[in-house]
Amino acid sequence: MELGFLKPLFDRLGPWASVYIDTTRATEDAAKQQKLRERSVASQLIDAGADPYTCRAVMDRLAHEPASGAPPGRAVFAAGAEVVLDVPLSAPPVSSEATWSYLPHIAPLPGLLGDEPPCLVAYIDRTGADMELRDAQRSRTVATADGKEWQGRGHRSIPTDRYEWHYRNKVENTWNETADIIAGELARQWPESGAQMLVLTGDSRERRAVYNRLPEQIRAVTVEAENGSRSPGASRRLLDQQIAQAREQYAHARVEEALNRFRTGRRHPGSHGERGVDSNPGDAAEGVPAVVDAARSHQVDTLLLGQDAPDGGRDVWIGPGVDQVAVQRGQAQALGVSKPQRARADDALLRSAAAAGAEVLLVPEGVQGPAGGFGAVLRWSG
Repeated sequence: MELGFLKPLFDRLGPWASVYIDTTRATEDAAKQQKLRERSVASQLIDAGADPYTCRAVMDRLAHEPASGAPPGRAVFAAGAEVVLDVPLSAPPVSSEATWSYLPHIAPLPGLLGDEPPCLVAYIDRTGADMELRDAQRSRTVATADGKEWQGRGHRSIPTDRYEWHYRNKVENTWNETADIIAGELARQWPESGAQMLVLTGDSRERRAVYNRLPEQIRAVTVEAENGSRSPGASRRLLDQQIAQAREQYAHARVEEALNRFRTGRRHPGSHGERGVDSNPGDAAEGVPAVVDAARSHQVDTLLLGQDAPDGGRDVWIGPGVDQVAVQRGQAQALGVSKPQRARADDALLRSAAAAGAEVLLVPEGVQGPAGGFGAVLRWSG
């Protein structure tokens, strides 16, 4: 899971109001229940010491929830009388929660956003392709690639005899040019899309021609789907099922790969940077002290979080900089932080990971994860 969208939360100092609220409307008294949830949020913020202006900004935002089409839940983050981020959730929180803290309380997000990777979907036909980006929040069209279409004279039927080879050769060349255009546009869109998977759909011959023209690193995360069409009004139910299954398989494989790398490079907590006879270039950190050390050194490539990490609420000390994090107050002061602030370990480490562009993966229940619920696969060993 990529958390780059959280970066606006790190551009200003707190304190922050962080609100997680269930917005499902599946019952007859949904409107009444929503009002009760909003009152609970307001009460929690006031009790926590939130200033009235920020509290009002949050309540105004919650009051504008649409009557239909709402997500199962929302996470709202506000500071300085302004809502900075309003995130639709893939799953509702167990209960409405509102906190007031120096750092935004982002730790619940990985479990509420879903772990399906963002994916780019290309709907291909012989004239071009439409490209759609699907992520945890929404689906949206991001680009169109218009190819070339060759028409023979009197193009009502395929020419025969001595003209047939010429016709077929021109059609084939034209399609090859179109496949080049589509593959080129996909390669241009890929870096900025944030996608981790590419899905090609359309006729099998056309899909394969585009697939063969993609850069190798994109082909490695590309799947082909049978049930999609570029035609307006075409049903996408079966395609949606295929894409959901492919994203789930990708997410499962990604966690397994990261856990294998973590287990291979694991060290005792706090000693991941030591070099000894058993040193492994695929280094890992385990436990809050070791992961804090790695985050401060910008070494975290993948942050692994256990479900309901037992050490998540452990205190660490932070400064305004995303890499100013330490397990002891004196260590934070040694980093140049004049007034270190207490913060939850999970919020501080997620802040560092998101700001550094590290991947965050949630270890599924029942799977052996890192001690205390915190581990990291490192970009390089210390």
